[in-house]
Amino acid sequence: MFSVGELVYKLKVFFIFIFILLLSSCSKIDMKQFENNTPKLDLFSFFEGKTIAYGIFEDRFGNLKRQFRVNITGKVENNTLTLDEDFLYDDGEQANRIWKIKKITDKNKVLYQGQADDIEGKASGSISGNTLNWSYDIYLNIKGSNIKVHFNDWIYKQSEDLAINRAYVSKFGINIGSVTLVFLRGKTATQIGPLNLKSW
Repeated sequence: MFSVGELVYKLKVFFIFIFILLLSSCSKIDMKQFENNTPKLDLFSFFEGKTIAYGIFEDRFGNLKRQFRVNITGKVENNTLTLDEDFLYDDGEQANRIWKIKKITDKNKVLYQGQADDIEGKASGSISGNTLNWSYDIYLNIKGSNIKVHFNDWIYKQSEDLAINRAYVSKFGINIGSVTLVFLRGKTATQIGPLNLKSW
């Protein structure tokens, strides 16, 4: 038999668990709602060549925690897009990530799978209209420790030279923050970039 205190505690844990499950089940978005959105996004053609990006990371309360900028070089070979990304953060930290992304056509649906050194397993997702959604587990350096978190990543193409990226970051299914990026490519990127990654 449980004491009253133990029973109340177990009920609280149970209802918190159910609440988290309900949140996760309600957050599934139907990609079909984007299929008529324009301009259409093709990940390979958008990121081939030079791209620059400005980004921020906010915690779950909306507090700005980090700012960063990125120079990206994209190459397409043998149905694989390689993205070489160089980062500079506002605290002076520099980082590099190299993505290898493959396009898979399955029953008139375009799927993408991506890998990078700090990604566990593979990123996977699809495009509908102007929107890419994919998800992955990634190791982030937080206060000197590598912490595995989950990214639910959305890219919305706004024009031929501009896309907005919104990524929701979670740990154990609980939201811990979000990343917002603006990607600029083509003539727009050429006029502004490459960005200074030596000092903030």
